[in-house]
Amino acid sequence: MLKYKNYIGGELEFDSEGKIFCGVVLGVRATLLFEGRTTEEIESSFKETIDSYLEMCKKDGTPPDRPYSGKFNVRIPPELHREIAIQATAKKRSLNEWVVETFHKAVQ
Repeated sequence: MLKYKNYIGGELEFDSEGKIFCGVVLGVRATLLFEGRTTEEIESSFKETIDSYLEMCKKDGTPPDRPYSGKFNVRIPPELHREIAIQATAKKRSLNEWVVETFHKAVQ
């Protein structure tokens, strides 16, 4: 996975017609693409794409999308909320700690 200035490059796809790998930057509203034929070209293109995006935002006076703030709201049924709270309490964790631990387990 490519990472640069807290931005992440998604999975690469191979364009067999053009004989080139293409990827997209994840977590931003704009469609930011990068490509290359070698790992060096792909990494360089990814970094250039991020730098160009940040420069364009600066020039336009608009704040760039930040990949993730670390905060999000989730709507769940009250019964599920209750069960999660019970699980967290049983493990002597705050609700937030329990959710973070559970998410870590889910993505590993």
